[in-house]
This record gives sequence, C-alpha cells and structure tokens, in this order.
Amino acid sequence: MRSQAGELPRREFLKTGLLAAGAALGAEAAAAAEPDKARVNGPGALPTRPFGKTGHVLPVFGMGGSAMVGLGKFAEYGVPLLGMDERVAMVRHAYDMGVRYFDTARIYLESETIMGRGLKGIRDQVFLATKVAETDPDRVRRSLETSLKNLDTDHVDLAQIHSPAIEKAGFDGAMKLHAELVKLRDQKMLRFIGLTTHVAFDTVYRMIGTGGFDTVLLACGYFRKGLNTLHSHRTLEFRDMCLAKAHEMKMAIIAMKIMGHKIFGHNAANIVPGYDPAALARLPAAAIRWALQDERVSMLNIGISLPADIDKNCATLKGDLRVTDADRQLLADFAARAYESESVKKMPVV
Repeated sequence: MRSQAGELPRREFLKTGLLAAGAALGAEAAAAAEPDKARVNGPGALPTRPFGKTGHVLPVFGMGGSAMVGLGKFAEYGVPLLGMDERVAMVRHAYDMGVRYFDTARIYLESETIMGRGLKGIRDQVFLATKVAETDPDRVRRSLETSLKNLDTDHVDLAQIHSPAIEKAGFDGAMKLHAELVKLRDQKMLRFIGLTTHVAFDTVYRMIGTGGFDTVLLACGYFRKGLNTLHSHRTLEFRDMCLAKAHEMKMAIIAMKIMGHKIFGHNAANIVPGYDPAALARLPAAAIRWALQDERVSMLNIGISLPADIDKNCATLKGDLRVTDADRQLLADFAARAYESESVKKMPVV
C-alpha cells in the first residue's frame, strides 16, 4: 500500500512527522484522562482497563511473544537470545508479576511452544491469544489446531487474523478467513475473534466496520513505524480512523510497537550510537506512558526479551502514568536522530 505520501521528500516527512507524533492518536486521545487506576490482586498490582466488549477487565501490560525468538526479521533486538528453559521461566515470571494477557503467533517460531510450557498449570487464569496467518480459508482449521497443540490447550481466548494475511488477501479474502474462525468459535476452539495490522489500516478499517470482530491489534506507538516500514500521513490517518471506529464498535484495542520495533528498547544504542545511556534507559518508560494517554487503548502488547524487561515495565505501570515534559522531549529528540539513522532511512514510507 504505497501512497503519494510515500513519495514526499524525506526531510519533509521527518519534519512534519515529529510535529505530528504527539497528536497522532487524534483529538480524542489528546483530551483523554489519565489511565484507569483500578487495581487487581490488591495494592501495588498493575492498573487495569476494560477489554472491550469481551466482558474482561485485564492489566494493561500484555506480554508479546515475537521478541523472545531469534531468527530473521524477529532477531536483532539488541540482546542475546536466552535458552529455551530460561524463556519458559520468563513467561511464568510475567504471570507472577501480574501479567494476564499473553500474545503469540504461529510465525513467531518457537514462541507458541514457550508460551504453552510457561503457562502450564495456570492456563485457565490467563487470557491467551494467537494468530492465523493463512490466506487459504481451507487451511485455517489446521493452522489453529497446530497452535493449540503447541500451546498445550484445547482452546485460545483470542484468535486473530494476522496482518500478513490481511495484506495478501485483502478485504474479501480476509473476511473468508473470518468466516472460518466463526465456525471454529462455534466449536469452542476459540472464544473471541480479532485482527491485527502494522500497515494495512485501510483494509482493517473496513473489516472493523463489519461488526464481526471483538479486538484489534494496531501499531500505534510514538515512533511512526510498523514492522519494517515507516507510516505516511495517509497511513496514519487510516490508523486513527481504525482507532475511532473500533472504539465506537466497543472493541478491545490493543496497541503494539510501543517500543517502535527495535527502536526504543535494547537496540536503541545501536540505532543511535553514542546516545546518553541514562537517557536510553528512560526511553521505554516514556514510550509506555505516551501510549497510555489514549484511554481508548485497552492493552499494551509489548515484546519481551529478558526477565528484566518485565520488571521494568511493571515498575513503570505501577507508578505515575502521566506523560511529563521530560518524556516528550526525550522521545522527540531520540526519534529525530533515529529517523536519520542509516537503518531507518532504508525503510520505505508507505
């Protein structure tokens, strides 16, 4: 989905993009109240928000499974890959710290198996989500059956049509995948149906409007980036339309790419060499607080590579979640330098 906005001179994109970033979630986000302070499991637990029309109220920190594997496009997170047993223990550690939403996908390599092992014995106490990336409706059942086997469960709470499938299949093809998931929901293999996207916001907007989905997972962090592309103004406009429409439809809105996919996390020192280490350490917390400004967002789905990531994110979420001027200055300054980095300049604007 390349638009004319993708042809803008890069310097114009950077200039306008940085000015727009603080308001990228729309006027409603700018006027949002501070995040819901409701607590679960007693004082000091993670803050919660209603999870759309599902009837669940969940802690706002969800554990993403793509940053715990180490091959191809899911590698290069800036830290060594832990051993299998350590990653399994990390999933259980997240649960012990109060995380209750766990997100994975078939294409995240061994992530489903890690999640299944880490959640063994506590499966009924968490909200478990995976994704279907097939474009052939006849392969949806087999895909989900394989996921259930990997996850060592008889059902998932949420099955999502994955962004790559939506990008390839388009609206009509993706809705055929949805029809297959409805059948599997009737057979108790899943409870809720969702969809995800890094960039196909125009298609997802149409899908949201059908009323057939319970959740949507959107790339809407501070940095104007999906998986490996930068967002044009047109793409951001459709992203904001998705947010507004999903909120209108009372869907759970899950925000991903909070750390900009390898921009604000462990890899930040490689993106902008020589940046103040103390400032780099503050980046993740600033990105989390910025994303939670929008009270329409039900959940932050954050990829985890190390147990310390869980501890630091939990500490941030148990503190004051108001965005400070220092947060905004740090995000703007680092982002400006990151946009000019060689690795980011290679990314297409779509």
